[in-house]
Amino acid sequence: MSEYLIPITIEPLEEGGYLATSHAIQGLIAQGRTIAETLEIARDVARKIVESCIEHHDPLPKELSAKLTHKGKFEIKIPVPLEV
Repeated sequence: MSEYLIPITIEPLEEGGYLATSHAIQGLIAQGRTIAETLEIARDVARKIVESCIEHHDPLPKELSAKLTHKGKFEIKIPVPLEV
């Protein structure tokens, strides 16, 4: 099983919640109430976009790097906004 590491940006919204986008995958937009929920939705959207590319034999974006996971673990850096 391959896993694609996709860079995403998460930003807080004025009206509350968070928005995730990716410069690597056009069309990846996800909105959630929490960072965790936003990441989960973004992962689902990204998976559907990548699966569609593979199914239709479309090229994957160059920015994606496929890596086999070791025991399903991977590391990700996420922003943690603090109001100080």
